[in-house]
Amino acid sequence: MNMDSAGQDINLNSPNKGLLSDFMTDVPVDPGVTARTPAVEGLTEAEEEELRAELAKVEEEIVTLRQVLAAKERHCGELKRRLGLSTLGGLKQNLSRSWHDVQVSNAYKKTQETLSQAGQKTSAALSTMGSAISRKLGDMRNSATFKSFEDRVGTIKSKVVGGRENGNASFPSPTGGGDQPLPGPAPF
Repeated sequence: MNMDSAGQDINLNSPNKGLLSDFMTDVPVDPGVTARTPAVEGLTEAEEEELRAELAKVEEEIVTLRQVLAAKERHCGELKRRLGLSTLGGLKQNLSRSWHDVQVSNAYKKTQETLSQAGQKTSAALSTMGSAISRKLGDMRNSATFKSFEDRVGTIKSKVVGGRENGNASFPSPTGGGDQPLPGPAPF
C-alpha cells in the first residue's frame, strides 16, 4: 500500500493524522545494501538468511497491523461522528484521563508530599518568627523609652479629653449641641 506524497491524507481532522504512511516507514531492504554490509560475526550464512526472512515477515506484519489500525481509527471516527461525539468532548475526556494519570503517578505523589512538608516547615518557621516578634514587642513595651513615650501620650490625651470635659471653648462639643460655631481649620 504505497502512496505518493501527492495522494497523502493531510486532513487535520482525519483519524489517520499522526500516522506515518507506508512509504515512509516500510522501506524495503535493498539486496545490494545487504551484500555490502558484513555479516555479524558468529552467524553462518544460513542463520543470517533465516534472520532476514524473519525480519521481512515481521515488517510485513507491522504493515498489516498499521493498515488494520488505520481502518479501526476511521471506523471509530465515523461512529463518534454518528453519535454526535465532538472532538472537543474527546479532548476533554483525554485531558481528564491524563490529569488523573498524572495525579496517580509516583512523581506527582512525591512532589505533592515534598510541597506539603515544605508548607508545614514554612508554617512552623512563620509561627516561630511571629512569636519572636511578639516577644520583642512585649520587651519593647516594657522598656523605659516606651514607658516614657506612653506617659507623654497619656498626658496629652488627658489634657485633650480633660479640656473637653471642662467646657473649653476651643473644642466643639461631641454632641454638636449649642450655639457655638465650629472652629476654623486645624492648626496642623
